[in-house]
Amino acid sequence: MSDAVPRFAPDRATYIRDHAVLVVVGGIGAAIFLFIMDVPDIWVGPVAALGAITLRGAYLMSEEMEKVWMLSGNELLGPQGRRVFLHQIEKVRTLGSAAQIVTSSGDKHLIKYLSDPKAAKAQIEAAMAGRRG
Repeated sequence: MSDAVPRFAPDRATYIRDHAVLVVVGGIGAAIFLFIMDVPDIWVGPVAALGAITLRGAYLMSEEMEKVWMLSGNELLGPQGRRVFLHQIEKVRTLGSAAQIVTSSGDKHLIKYLSDPKAAKAQIEAAMAGRRG
């Protein structure tokens, strides 16, 4: 039996893919907005979205890649000292490439940029069931 602590680390390829999707959605949204506002150069919207989202993504990537969550004993430990006891977790769900933890007090935590958020959800739920049973 393995004593390895389950870790939920962000995936670089998923981070890049999610930002590419933001560029497309943001570019289309910006172009539609400029079209509605009757701006003749609607191409500026997608170009601005590409620049802004790419710059933001590059700037924050190293910080986001360090945000690792771990299952340890009867708790889920996250970045910046976050601690969620398994008995306090009301719901675990997936949102795109993230797993969302909702506590009984209403706190919400995102474990972002996971390559397999469904597997993370299943692992957390299995740990919760193991603590209850």
